[in-house]
This record gives sequence, C-alpha cells and structure tokens, in this order.
Amino acid sequence: MAKGGFPGGRMPGGVNMNMIKQAQRMQQELMRQQQEIEEKEYSASSGGGMVTATVNGKKELTKLVIDPDAVIDAAEPEDVEMISDAVMAAVNEALNKANEEMTAAMGKLTGGLNLGF
Repeated sequence: MAKGGFPGGRMPGGVNMNMIKQAQRMQQELMRQQQEIEEKEYSASSGGGMVTATVNGKKELTKLVIDPDAVIDAAEPEDVEMISDAVMAAVNEALNKANEEMTAAMGKLTGGLNLGF
C-alpha cells in the first residue's frame, strides 16, 4: 500500500495527497502575503503636494495631510472645491497602489489565476 493507505497515493475519487498538501501550502502563503500587505501603508500626493493621503492594505484611510498654505489661500469657493478634488485624487491613488500590490502579490502565488483579489 502507498503512503496514507491509498493505492498510488490517491484517495478515493482520484485526489492526489501531494496536490492537497501543495494547495494547503499555497493557501498558507496566500494568507501570509495578504496579512503582510494589509499591514503596509501606501501614500500618494496630489495638487502639487497640497494633499497627501495614506491608506493601509485593508483599504482604510489612515492619514490625510493638507498643506496649511492651501487652506489659508482657499478664499474662494472654487479653491475649496480644488482642495476637495485633490483629497479625492490622493486617496484614490493611494488605494490604487494598495490594490496593485495586492493583485501583483496574489498573481505571483496563484500563477495568474483570477481569484477575485
């Protein structure tokens, strides 16, 4: 009898024990990578450095810095709108950085399989 008591190392239904072990190792590595990415921070600036946003890998905004000079100079309503646009741009770019790293890391582990990350 083969290792594990199944002929040819296969369980009933043709499941190979080595494939199961390999899948378990991949799952553990995926979980480790995901946790590592969730703990990292990603920053982006917009408006010529007027706004800097930082997010974590969980896609949570953790820090937002607005240059005080931008606020002091914001006397007109369109200036406030410009600051708002800069905040959105910085946050979205930081989130894109986090998404890109997650996608790249998961792609390396899964060999390009689309697992919805």
